[in-house]
Amino acid sequence: MTTGARSPPRPARRLPEAPPHPAGLPGALAGRHGSKPSPHRLRPHRQPRTESVPPPHAARGPAAPPTVQRGTDMPLVVVGISVLVLLLLMTRLKLNGFAALLLVAVGVAVVQGIPVKDIPDILSEGIGGQIGDTMLTIGLGAMVGRVMGDSGAAQRIAGTLLDAFGPRWVQVAMVVTSMLIGVTMFYEVAFIIIVPIAFTLVRVTGANLLWVGLPMSIALSTMHSFLPPHPGPTAVAATFDASVGLTLFYGLFLAVPVGALIALLWPRLPFIKAMNPAMPQGLVSERVFTEEEMPGLGWSLLVALFPVALIAGAAVTDMATSGESRFLHSVAFLGSAPIALLLTLLLAIWAFGPRIGRSLSEVSASCSSAVKAMAMILLVIGAGGAFKNVLVEGGISDYIKDVTDSWSISAIVLAWLIAAILRVALGSATVAVVTSSGVVLPLLAGSGAHAEMMVLAVSCGSVAFSHVNDPGFWLFKEYFNLSVIQAIKVRTTYTTVLSVLGLGGVLAAEWALDLMSL
Repeated sequence: MTTGARSPPRPARRLPEAPPHPAGLPGALAGRHGSKPSPHRLRPHRQPRTESVPPPHAARGPAAPPTVQRGTDMPLVVVGISVLVLLLLMTRLKLNGFAALLLVAVGVAVVQGIPVKDIPDILSEGIGGQIGDTMLTIGLGAMVGRVMGDSGAAQRIAGTLLDAFGPRWVQVAMVVTSMLIGVTMFYEVAFIIIVPIAFTLVRVTGANLLWVGLPMSIALSTMHSFLPPHPGPTAVAATFDASVGLTLFYGLFLAVPVGALIALLWPRLPFIKAMNPAMPQGLVSERVFTEEEMPGLGWSLLVALFPVALIAGAAVTDMATSGESRFLHSVAFLGSAPIALLLTLLLAIWAFGPRIGRSLSEVSASCSSAVKAMAMILLVIGAGGAFKNVLVEGGISDYIKDVTDSWSISAIVLAWLIAAILRVALGSATVAVVTSSGVVLPLLAGSGAHAEMMVLAVSCGSVAFSHVNDPGFWLFKEYFNLSVIQAIKVRTTYTTVLSVLGLGGVLAAEWALDLMSL
């Protein structure tokens, strides 16, 4: 197990110099060896505002011991109090999630010393950035899912899965499907594509919604957080000059068993089985179709897998090629999630509309019902983005970076720990992975750790402790129709266990690689 420098140390691979601003995104996204940026590009964020809140180290001279002074812990205290206030507003006062998140975000901004005149812009940027990333994906995906549901295509796929695996193994069917699709697709995109099938399986089998849907979400979370070409691992691989191919190879050996174990175990826990949420209204068809009314399996699978093929094809092309050309630009364009889902919606409208005798007005009604059901979900996710942006702009990530600079522990454990702390404080996996990778980059050469293992350690840390400042938490909560407390019990616990087991797997893999002298 890696615990620091070895004697004699294994020659470390040559690493690039540490970037002057390790917490900034552009350096981590520039790609390796001059290659073009990935289509899964992370959006650069503005540097946190720190003029009103001096960094913790500013109050002490260079030779001062790293003691914690009065008020130093305030940023994390503010985060903790803000979460408690949010829970109070939503559980005791029954305030709408959108309004509660905005109120707490404004309060945190004021406490953190952000100028009042800047707060509206920060909220708008947070909402706009989050909605800009998710509205097209979620909106188009919900329309595709509802069109498939109202035509019987989702029931056709669900019935086929039941026939292939049987009702007893429906969870295995969801895990296998989610892992295959989730290797190359963002969590939100894959979630929106698969969830109509999960809803239909619940309706057909009469099973608990979490019994069928939770394995899907856990499998997708694992794939998204652990593996390239997802944005977090890809960015960290570029920072550490790690091989994306080897990171994916090692990551699969960790992600598949860990994700499958948690996905199959978690719905069986007593506190999960005690929950029995109803399916959200408007997102699934209540009609049960006869065999003659349903479209064929070929067309149903074609529409369901069409965006998967486009997005996966673009990701594979990006990893396998370099340079610039009109063809590569076209592949990246078609493989972007909004375009892939827009094309899928057009295909679904024709395949499950005029082609089978349904009028365009009927198909349009399906799209409209999906949009109505998504309105509040999108508002809540946007408000979650505002809360996250306030935490970032308040300088909390810089505070955590300064505190952990002097820690002397294993580079792999430190990378995981910093990412986990940032994830808890900010809710943003993107900020967590990029900041933590910048902090530990100078330690990597002397630690003797494999760069690919460091990438996986950071990625594992970034999945931990998903809670109310994570916009993905609200997507999960709303689609599974849970209360805030229930969502914390389910999602926060499974993401934390995934993260801890992932760290254990990384340490074991690093030890095995050292034994084999690889």
